[in-house]
Amino acid sequence: MTTNVVLDRKAERLREILAGPGRLIVAYSGGIDSAFLAWMAQQVIGERMVAVIADSASLARTQFEDALAFARERGIPIEVVATQELDNPDYARNDGMRCFHCKDELFTVLERFRGERGFEAIAYGVNADDTGDFRPGQEAARRHHVLAPLLEAGLNKAEIRELARRAELRVWDKPASACLSSRVEYGRAVTPETLSVIERGEDALRALGFRQVRVRHHGEIVRIEIAREELPRALTAEMAREFTGVFKRLGFKFVTLDLEGFRSGSMNQLLSADELRRGA
Repeated sequence: MTTNVVLDRKAERLREILAGPGRLIVAYSGGIDSAFLAWMAQQVIGERMVAVIADSASLARTQFEDALAFARERGIPIEVVATQELDNPDYARNDGMRCFHCKDELFTVLERFRGERGFEAIAYGVNADDTGDFRPGQEAARRHHVLAPLLEAGLNKAEIRELARRAELRVWDKPASACLSSRVEYGRAVTPETLSVIERGEDALRALGFRQVRVRHHGEIVRIEIAREELPRALTAEMAREFTGVFKRLGFKFVTLDLEGFRSGSMNQLLSADELRRGA
């Protein structure tokens, strides 16, 4: 069976899944997974769906504004809600279950929204590739009975990107972008000030022309991750001076470039085996 036939069948299965629950809320962040899911839901059930995005300190302003812009461009109904995860000490202390507390807050807010607006179900953009990583937020989704249509249809990240490309969605090749809190080393408190520093650092790296970046916050040390294909341009004396200037102005004493390049979830390497099992 050809790859195209398999992908077409998965896309049709996704349409069948989205037609089933009735009025649907899509938990939306503007990343490729939630953006594609929201667009597909709008195609299948029209105004019986709404994309809901959380205006949170852990979502970079550029990402938030782009998410709103994409929804407007595609005529996707969208609402903004506020979440207060930073007010939760269990979240702010930033142990290995931080993502659980974040998603628990989000889905609690969305459940309230669902009840007030008369929606039947909530869905989010987890996909088949996410099941092999440390993702405690998925446990929060299970506890809140949140649907996972992309996962149920068997779609992985590459397939989602290909379907989005076929649909001419401009986000099809958008770099992955987890929440800003994922850049803070475990055990270091998550604060609005820390998140602001990370956001300004990543904005500065993108202004230098880098596309896929992470600013990993290790207290006095910043560890810069840049996509491997972009590393050659980063590994110059001139760029070292640029990085040093940017991040020392942001308050870091030591500026480092990670020679392994960008890796999604690289902070999870700092967790113990027990912590990884607890979040599985």
